[in-house]
Amino acid sequence: MPSAEIPPVTAAGHALVTGASSGIGAEIAREYARRGKPLILTARREDRLLALADELQARVPCTVLAADLADPAVPEALFAQVQALGLHVDTLVNNAGYGVPGQFLTPTWSTHADFLHVLLTAPCELTYRFLPAMQQRRHGRILNVASLAGLVPGSAGHTMYGASKAFLIKFSQSLALENETTGVHVCALCPGFTYSEFHDVTGTRQRVSKMPPRMWMQADVVAKIGVDAVERGQIVCVPGRLNRTIARLLKYLPDGVALRMMARRSRDFRNPE
Repeated sequence: MPSAEIPPVTAAGHALVTGASSGIGAEIAREYARRGKPLILTARREDRLLALADELQARVPCTVLAADLADPAVPEALFAQVQALGLHVDTLVNNAGYGVPGQFLTPTWSTHADFLHVLLTAPCELTYRFLPAMQQRRHGRILNVASLAGLVPGSAGHTMYGASKAFLIKFSQSLALENETTGVHVCALCPGFTYSEFHDVTGTRQRVSKMPPRMWMQADVVAKIGVDAVERGQIVCVPGRLNRTIARLLKYLPDGVALRMMARRSRDFRNPE
């Protein structure tokens, strides 16, 4: 659907963007700012958030609330901060995330626990806390940044990444169906390889840099596609024709064939050690 046909963003409420310090999260914040949407930016790195807020303040009001979603107490505390400031959130972007390299037993359990809090518990709790007001006002947007990894078979290494993204996709689908008549749109954005800091953090930059350019998308393009998708009520959005082709192909292949294919290719983009 052309951008001109997409309903305009309602600027009355704020968009709360988690993981807004870099990558897709920062670009989603920029995209909402271009559309006149006031922002609440949260992530661990306050300096990055302040720099982004300085950049966007000329367009829209920006509030910075630095927080680490690995802390189980943070979602409730973040909600309380927003309430105390008297801000109305009608758009929630659950973007914060990262990957844990290596096989399942390589990291400590505390590393896995932090990962689960950030990628699973925090998005669910933030949604649980902000959704009622959206339903009451009969207008809301929830954009869950998942991944193409949640739509394809699992891979050796980064054991829980694809699983967590698959959960986020199913969660988004169910939530979207529950809110069909409430005025709240829920969308799972499922990008493939995107230029960002993600692969630097996971230590796979050298490996993935060998992949052909056609496999990659720019973060700002992904962000615009995602915002457009949630505004028009699309429930699952896979940006990029090649990514959509991969998702469809692997969906219809027999499980054994698809798993063997992933086993052969996963070393191209996962750290299995």
